[in-house]
Amino acid sequence: MTNKRYGRIGDTPLIGAGTYASNRTCAVSCTGHGELFIRQVAAHQVHCLMAYKGMPLQEACDEVVLQDLVAIGGEGGLIAIDTAGNIAMPFNTAGMYRGFKKSDGSGGVAIYR
Repeated sequence: MTNKRYGRIGDTPLIGAGTYASNRTCAVSCTGHGELFIRQVAAHQVHCLMAYKGMPLQEACDEVVLQDLVAIGGEGGLIAIDTAGNIAMPFNTAGMYRGFKKSDGSGGVAIYR
């Protein structure tokens, strides 16, 4: 998805599709084929799996990115953090530019697995 073509539909500004935050569960930011993240309401779906099914962050993110999006041909990933500070960064492509910084000063950046 690096260097997306001009005119592609973006999901990032759509609350629930490309970005979502709830004080009860998590904050999520997505990247990838926006049309399919919109169709899945991907960021909000992570929240719903945590709030209503009691899933931990990593499990909820993996279900959305590695199962739900893949099932409809969606490629991309997300970065999420829960209320306890746990971070999840799943993706279903060869790589995804990503990084994080925790309050204790630890952090990391990566492109590939």
